[in-house]
Amino acid sequence: MSSSARSLSRAGTALRGWRPRQWATAGAGALMTAVVIGVPTDVVPSPLFSRSVPVPWWNYPALAVTAVLAGLVLSTYVRRPSPAGTERPPRGDRLGWLGGLLSFLAVGCPVCNKVVLLLLGASGALSYWAPVQPLVALVSAALLAEAALRRLSAQAVCPVPASA
Repeated sequence: MSSSARSLSRAGTALRGWRPRQWATAGAGALMTAVVIGVPTDVVPSPLFSRSVPVPWWNYPALAVTAVLAGLVLSTYVRRPSPAGTERPPRGDRLGWLGGLLSFLAVGCPVCNKVVLLLLGASGALSYWAPVQPLVALVSAALLAEAALRRLSAQAVCPVPASA
């Protein structure tokens, strides 16, 4: 998709045309994302997981932004039945997956991440990884926002017609 087809106004047009099924998918996707990322990282408290380091304040808005954007991206995959030969909108799914993974790493406990712990040790995880996590959260949100913008813009440029 060319960069000229990617715009906030087109994304807004696509959102205004969404059916209740797409909005329901967005809500369910946001909730599912919050649980899948929030529970294992203990941002969402549960008896299943714990963390060695308290949850920093910024983890909560980072998880909320991730959940909303992931729900929007997921909803762009809900399509109405269309005639054969209808072109599929351009993809942004790689950005969405990468954004979700980075979000998981960003809000996770710095000393609970086994890879970081093996590479840096406990003091390195706290000294080097923990200060970078807010930046990872911003990159995650940017990737998810870009994926949503690309997919929504594509829906407005090349809408899938409803079948009778």
